[in-house]
Amino acid sequence: MFPKNFLWGGAIAANQAEGAYDEDGKGLSIQDVMPRGIQTPPTERPTEDNLKLHGIDFYHRYREDIALFAEMGFKVFRFSVAWSRIFPRGDEDRPNEAGLRFYDNVIAECEKHGIEPMITLSHYETPLVLAREYGGWTNRRLVGFFENYARTLMTRWRGRVRYWLTFNEINSIAHQPFLSGGIPRPIEELSLGELYQAIHHEYVASAAVTKIAHEIDPDNKVGCMILAVPRYPLTPSPEDVREAQWRSQLDIAFGDLHVRGEYPGVLRRYLADNGVSIEFADGDAELLRHTVDFVSFSYYMSVCETASGGQRGEGNLIGGVVNPTLRASEWGWQIDPKGLRYALNEFWDRWQIPLFIVENGLGARDELIDGTVEDDYRIAYLNDHLVQVGEAIADGVTVLGYTSWGCIDLVSASTAQMSKRYGFIYVDRNDDGSGSLKRYRKKSFDWYKEVIASNGGNLS
Repeated sequence: MFPKNFLWGGAIAANQAEGAYDEDGKGLSIQDVMPRGIQTPPTERPTEDNLKLHGIDFYHRYREDIALFAEMGFKVFRFSVAWSRIFPRGDEDRPNEAGLRFYDNVIAECEKHGIEPMITLSHYETPLVLAREYGGWTNRRLVGFFENYARTLMTRWRGRVRYWLTFNEINSIAHQPFLSGGIPRPIEELSLGELYQAIHHEYVASAAVTKIAHEIDPDNKVGCMILAVPRYPLTPSPEDVREAQWRSQLDIAFGDLHVRGEYPGVLRRYLADNGVSIEFADGDAELLRHTVDFVSFSYYMSVCETASGGQRGEGNLIGGVVNPTLRASEWGWQIDPKGLRYALNEFWDRWQIPLFIVENGLGARDELIDGTVEDDYRIAYLNDHLVQVGEAIADGVTVLGYTSWGCIDLVSASTAQMSKRYGFIYVDRNDDGSGSLKRYRKKSFDWYKEVIASNGGNLS
């Protein structure tokens, strides 16, 4: 079912796991002023009710955590580097050596256990200075800052890190401009032109970094990372079918730019119809032609679309209406394992380059009893999704690997809660910040260990 070299593993983000927000020269990031995730506007400065300030203390416990990942048999570990840990403001010429040494040690620990590191360069953690003093990605100067940051890491870890992702869920900037683009204004205060100019800057930065990666080491593999949300028509009416199609096209345009190296027609028309003209700097068109080696994506849910309005999904980050045929998680994310096969086939048919599922998982409230969690609901969710990955592979789709999201419990990005847990490993920390931070193996820990050992052979 799964190829012999399939990369099984898990994924975390620096801002949700590391903590140590003010240690060893680290600067502030936008996450440090988002104590309620995406639910409320940012604060002026960090507040102690922000669980992300201390995370799950991965900064001091990474050796213990990576050893647990190795016990499960991880082949790959996806993590992000906190930009403001390397360049505290984001605009410096010289990096913070203490920050680099921390990730030197994380990579060394992966190497010790035979785990391939996969690094996300920007995972919803733009340095706060770049957001507040520069206006985030609305400012063209961030392209150069990002190039300097990426070149620093790729030069430092040449030959040690082969898999790189540029922007996490890059298409989410069209819906969450502060979270995804460090733009310190509500979306309703941004013109479409300002928003898509910022998006263009991220496209150019991503392509520039892809070029840099291949120059530094031809063995580097660079992927874009998009948020995959299949959009089904709510009814078979042509109006609903078209509504679902064009909204999907706008999502997929973010992948088109990375894979094909130019703006797709549907996006050009959308911008022209809305009177938006993107400003290309000299050399932008040429830079965009430096395309990615693979497409990575997150998948949590599908949505429906209709031209006539409908009940919006409670947890849907990028729109959509409720699918009446599906059940949802406690946080309103509709559960659709077959949607993952749908997305894999859609992307493969469109781009014909390798795919990598780098986020998938179930956020749920877990109860620790006698040192473990009987999370059969999580096992069922992951089993059903992985069965569909196997079906897509049988369909002829090339899938490089699968990293489950939040392989160890961490602070939720959307709600900044600990109680929304994804991991195979329970972390004793509560929404009020209390807890010992002790780690416990859940029932799913041993299940996933067997999935990896059997290369998916135990899925049913």
